[in-house]
Amino acid sequence: MFKTTLSALALGLSLSSAMAQDINFGFISTEASQNLKADWQPLLDDMEKQTGLKVKAFFASDYAGIIEGMRFNKVQLAWMGNKSAMEAVDRSNGEVFAQMVNADGSQGYYSHLIVHKDSPIKGLDDVFKNAKNLSFGNGDPNSTSGFLVPGFYVFAQNKVDPKTAFKVVRNANHETNALAVANKQVDVATNNSENLEKIRERQPEKFKDIKVVWTSPLIALDPLVMSKNLPEATKLKVKNFFYNYAKTDAREKEIVMKISKLSGFKASTNDQLKPIRQLDLFGKRTKLEADTMLSEADKKTKLAEIDQQLAALK
Repeated sequence: MFKTTLSALALGLSLSSAMAQDINFGFISTEASQNLKADWQPLLDDMEKQTGLKVKAFFASDYAGIIEGMRFNKVQLAWMGNKSAMEAVDRSNGEVFAQMVNADGSQGYYSHLIVHKDSPIKGLDDVFKNAKNLSFGNGDPNSTSGFLVPGFYVFAQNKVDPKTAFKVVRNANHETNALAVANKQVDVATNNSENLEKIRERQPEKFKDIKVVWTSPLIALDPLVMSKNLPEATKLKVKNFFYNYAKTDAREKEIVMKISKLSGFKASTNDQLKPIRQLDLFGKRTKLEADTMLSEADKKTKLAEIDQQLAALK
């Protein structure tokens, strides 16, 4: 009887523990954390109710904080850009399982270079011609639209090193860069179409002071990443929640619209990251070709390694 009672108690505690499993949901620092929390908390509350999991928001001051958080199991789920997702997959045992979908059904967004509306700069030629007299607000090094995409399309393809080209360079998140441009604290900065839309809605007076001078090719919308360490049953709950969220419920549709003008989420995999990997490798190849410190033999070997990696991604 006593053993039976202990067994039942142990089983009950085990089930209770499983039901109450904590899930820390990490968020990239694209803007002030209070804004992100206001947008995402209703979805996290719904996730708790519909999955039985205890879901807590985890905010870090930069992308690296989320990547490292997943690496050390402080974060089990995360909304990331493609570049930071690539780092999480490679370094933190993460895997892409979902992708955002815009309200209009599109699955992409754009990187921008922005200046103040009164700036004489009209395009990339003006940026490059005047770079030595300009301050530049670059993105977080793990940001897709704030760093990787402009790093390749704007700088690598034009054989320009932003670290030495500009008078001053600083790194910040999208919102900080946008407001710095609007307030004339930096002359030119990176941003993206999603963040500019939020600035337009929340701070229209600042948005009116921003001018776009460069737009990238389409970038795949942000992925959601989960830790491979999660139990399979938990992974299934999470996937089912996101794949079905906001499909029919009017209230849920309002919630995802507020997050980033989304219609919801669709299934995805690490294959989503292939274009970003190609961009990253192209950028590394360009820097390597320009490296005057390497011997020709070492350069040839390293270039061949990058070319093999690029070929494997096709």
